[in-house]
Amino acid sequence: MRQTLNFIQIAILGLLSIFLGQQAYAQAWTMIGPYGGDARSFAYSAVDPAHILMGTTDSWIYQTNDGIQWSRLSKISTSDSLVLDHILFDTSDPKRVIVGAWMLDRPDGGIFISGDEGHHWMSVPDMQGQSVRALAQAPSNPKVFVAGTLKGVYRSEDGGLRWTLISPPGSTELHEVESVAIDPVNSQDIYVGTWHLPWKTQDGGRTWQNIKQGMIDDSDVFSIIVDPRAPTTVYASACSGIYKSIDAGAQFHKIQGIPSTARRTRVLKQDPTNPNVVYAGTTEGLYKTTDAGSQWSLMTPKDIIINDVYVDPRNSQHILMATDRSGILDSEDGGESFHDSNNGFAQRQLSSMVVDPQNSNTIYVGVLNDKRFGGVLVSKDAGRTWSQISNGLAEHDVFALAISSQGNLLAGTNHGIYRWKDGRWDEASNRLKKVTRKVTRVSRKRHYVSTETLEVPNGKIQGAVHGLAFANGEWYAATSEGLYSSDDNGFVWKGGPIFDMNASGETASKSTSRMTKLQEKHAAELEAKMEASHTTTAFLNVAAGGNTVLANGPGKVYVSQDQAKTWKAATLPPGWSRDRYVAIDSTGRLWVAGRLGVAYSDDQGQSWKSSGLPMNNISGLQYDPQLKRTIVTSYDSDRVFGIDLTGKHWIWWNPDWRVHIVTSIDGRLIGATLLHGVVEQPVRESAAGSF
Repeated sequence: MRQTLNFIQIAILGLLSIFLGQQAYAQAWTMIGPYGGDARSFAYSAVDPAHILMGTTDSWIYQTNDGIQWSRLSKISTSDSLVLDHILFDTSDPKRVIVGAWMLDRPDGGIFISGDEGHHWMSVPDMQGQSVRALAQAPSNPKVFVAGTLKGVYRSEDGGLRWTLISPPGSTELHEVESVAIDPVNSQDIYVGTWHLPWKTQDGGRTWQNIKQGMIDDSDVFSIIVDPRAPTTVYASACSGIYKSIDAGAQFHKIQGIPSTARRTRVLKQDPTNPNVVYAGTTEGLYKTTDAGSQWSLMTPKDIIINDVYVDPRNSQHILMATDRSGILDSEDGGESFHDSNNGFAQRQLSSMVVDPQNSNTIYVGVLNDKRFGGVLVSKDAGRTWSQISNGLAEHDVFALAISSQGNLLAGTNHGIYRWKDGRWDEASNRLKKVTRKVTRVSRKRHYVSTETLEVPNGKIQGAVHGLAFANGEWYAATSEGLYSSDDNGFVWKGGPIFDMNASGETASKSTSRMTKLQEKHAAELEAKMEASHTTTAFLNVAAGGNTVLANGPGKVYVSQDQAKTWKAATLPPGWSRDRYVAIDSTGRLWVAGRLGVAYSDDQGQSWKSSGLPMNNISGLQYDPQLKRTIVTSYDSDRVFGIDLTGKHWIWWNPDWRVHIVTSIDGRLIGATLLHGVVEQPVRESAAGSF
């Protein structure tokens, strides 16, 4: 079901593999963590409540049979962008599962049905393209399902196969439906919450009433629940707070006790054994009431963002929470305490990965968007266990990780460079800048004026650091403020923007050093010309090998052959307008990669040759010294390619995961995926053939 190479490309791969005597490996790699991330929704089987399905933000469903160990079950669509906020086990057939999905980047989604407990899926034609934000099954009639979409309310009377719009077509009020609940006794009574107040029908959708009495105007209604033992009791959560009605929605009153800052209560969940116990999962923690809403208690830290709550019907003290960033949290004492329960589930956005060259069992990864749960994580046992080492990072996102030959671990963040030392991260972003000043000198009683260039303190590197590299004792950093280098283990950084080329072929910034030999008026004229032509470049990546440094920004590539002292602009490969990644192999060959593929240069970037790889839209490029190959990955493929030092021969692997960073550990590969943690190549696969 994943996107892979097309038939012609696969055929070419097979023929070339035979012709070149290479072997293509096909065994799936294994996820090894770090676990956690964004979890969206739960559903459990009525016949086996320990069998729980969990929805994610990228079309995947996970499952557990014990609440402890999770595994990937299936992907419901070829799309990678479906948010699975609603999963239902059909109460009339426990093998049948229905999912409502919406898409992150556009108003799209649908209804998907499985007949084998979620292993295989079909898309329901009537709902294709619908952004499904709510889904419910009628307790009194399992054939009836109701879905809320951006266009309105839909109803199915045949178990979800065919759907009909039951809200007024083109309504300017009853649309953008975020929540749905069905009366437990009468399937004709339906409650819906929109991005603008709640509505109700008592005749299956023929007529509708706005049930806003007691609610603050313009309230987004995120969740509605009806007490199964007392159907006239209705709870609704909105951006303006939590409301309760005891007369089937005729009048709501706002429940007190939850701070006004916890306005986005994404989910309400009632204890199935005690209707007075209700949980409110908010964007600022979990709240609980034991007296039907009179008083509420905060059960978690306020930085926990909760998307769904599971209350075990066999033991209501057992609770699971699906959260942003922290994954699945488990409580065995009714919410008094929680611990993570993420084994096997990874939905973290890994930006970077590096293996300690002195200890191949030690793996570091950098994480984006996880606040206090992110930063840098490390495994010292080849991925069996992970721990967070983010003390001092101030919750910054980590864009790049690198380890110098001296063992220094650096992190490039969205706010400068940090170095790991003595159990914490310290800023390593002090920078210098070059300034030219007038100097009056006396020689044989004569005065004359000249200029000289000095390096003076210039604050810290404050911008985003996207790439780090080391070679011959020099450290290099590609940042949004320019390209920096350090020759003192990162204590002081020199550099900045690389400017457009002047007539001499050197960068304008370098020609400043020549001005020390010019008279004052000539220096002033040159400075004025350079100021008029300077164009700063934000850098995306940097690679280094020997004295050669290769750096790139959007649509630009620069090459230095003297450790970043002078630069020359390189051309882009023919037809290219942008590039993403750069690398230098052990022969000094330069590599670039981007949307149009991979190319290499043997003449310092003045001309380029295509690698011939049968894939584009490159997601990663790095030279692996153990394999002596340039490793390439793609956003559009699960395959990993290794190109040899001639640039003409390559082999490939199929991890069965979409990876974007790959490196080797003792001859075996590991890869960082975009959202599913680190995966490793099976031992027997690496032994199956030679490289």
